[in-house]
Amino acid sequence: MKENKRVLSLLVNNNAGVLSRISGLFSRRGYNIDSLSVGVTADPRYSRMTVVCTGEELILEQITKQLKKQVDVRDIKVLDPEDSVCREMIMVKISTGAEQREGVAAIADIFRAKVVDVSKDSLVIELTGSKNKLEAFIELLEPYEILELARTGIVGLSRGAENVTFL
Repeated sequence: MKENKRVLSLLVNNNAGVLSRISGLFSRRGYNIDSLSVGVTADPRYSRMTVVCTGEELILEQITKQLKKQVDVRDIKVLDPEDSVCREMIMVKISTGAEQREGVAAIADIFRAKVVDVSKDSLVIELTGSKNKLEAFIELLEPYEILELARTGIVGLSRGAENVTFL
């Protein structure tokens, strides 16, 4: 049985309890959420949820159908990698002395990452990109001591103007 990954973009009512009800649907049925990002849209009445889940195709279809039935879900799209843009952000705090700062900054430059905080013993670096780009960045930082790491989870939108939902 092949495990597939599905990225779902949900437009939901921006009401209290929506996140709990959506995540509850997953937990009640024993489904795992690999990544979840939520934020308000240009219209404050709605939020966009990007949910990444993994499973057999039949299970993923069932999840999608059950999400469509939720009262607060206004629209749902499966974000096909060929027809969408997905990104993730990480912030990494790295222990650095003065002699290591230049090497860490060089790695950050290669990935077009930003140094967003500098102290005498650490740097905080921000990077946005695909999951593969972020993983490669972390791998190059392995010789240094990573003190903390925070990831946003994936956010995504479909390409083009023809798939836009107007409410």
